[in-house]
Amino acid sequence: MDKPGTGMPAAARPRSADAHPVFVSAQASRQVLAFPDVIAALRAAYAVPHKPLVSPPRVVARGDGSWLRALAAAPPNGRYMGAKVFGFGRAKSVSYLIALFEQETGALAALLDANLITAYRTAATSAVAVDRLAPAGAARLGVLGSGLEARMHVRALAAVRPISALAVYSPTAENRAAFAADLGAELGIACRAVATAEQAVSGAGVVVAAARSRDETPILHGRWLRDGMVVVSVGSTLPEQREIAVDVVAGCDLIVCDVPDEVVHETGDMLAARSAGIDFSHKIVSLNAVMTGQAAARLAAARRPMFKSVGAAIQDIVVAELAVEKAVAAGLAHKTPLGFAMKQT
Repeated sequence: MDKPGTGMPAAARPRSADAHPVFVSAQASRQVLAFPDVIAALRAAYAVPHKPLVSPPRVVARGDGSWLRALAAAPPNGRYMGAKVFGFGRAKSVSYLIALFEQETGALAALLDANLITAYRTAATSAVAVDRLAPAGAARLGVLGSGLEARMHVRALAAVRPISALAVYSPTAENRAAFAADLGAELGIACRAVATAEQAVSGAGVVVAAARSRDETPILHGRWLRDGMVVVSVGSTLPEQREIAVDVVAGCDLIVCDVPDEVVHETGDMLAARSAGIDFSHKIVSLNAVMTGQAAARLAAARRPMFKSVGAAIQDIVVAELAVEKAVAAGLAHKTPLGFAMKQT
């Protein structure tokens, strides 16, 4: 029943229990997040079966030289559900926002600058996959790329495997030299910059492709790979993007995906492989199936597995929940003056 003079149903009016979310900045996330904790949280999230609508397909809205991507998830063992929205502008820049809602009450609990969370969740999810795909013991890394994603992947992998040596390639000599110097000193590992992508891959046990070329020419080729290698590819997430050559898809005998349908139908690498006549449908398996043991036999038989990632909302929400909990405990979460009306249904 409407209250006289309000002009709105009683259920739609603000109540004293309105939601007042906290805000967690990228700087706060940087201070409180650590890869061992992030990896453990993601490992736990993927260790339980996911129903189809736990993390539904992403939505991409496209403008003239711009796009906006939205992802949502309700982790089955999490306190929060939430969504990430990020926009790519014509100025070639991106910003990220995560909103977390209480699964129990539906109340908006937190808003987060998700720039750094995105880098953490991408690298930590790769580490979860590599921990299952790669043999135990020290690993030699070959890294293609010297930006934030490449750096975060090395740090994440160092949390699940001792790194015996690392070779890095990126097109700019100064960037790859700085990468080698920085990560070598930070992690105390033998790290060298090399002049070609093939040199970075040669002799590696784990190959990380974390940088696309500016003209979308593939940077990793199947002829460089051998049995026993594990490939990680994270750079092709949209149809127009390319990172690995079609012979990589042909040569890998198991392709583990965080979001199989999106990897298969919405990434330039897999679309190109299909156009080249490569049948890879029998190679696809979900990371959730790997982590729950459903794909144990296929995993044991794999000679050259690849983890192909587009990023999933469940990863964002799990890491964001961890960031909020730690930021609140550390006094780094900002109370906002924002009040969001709760509606009782």
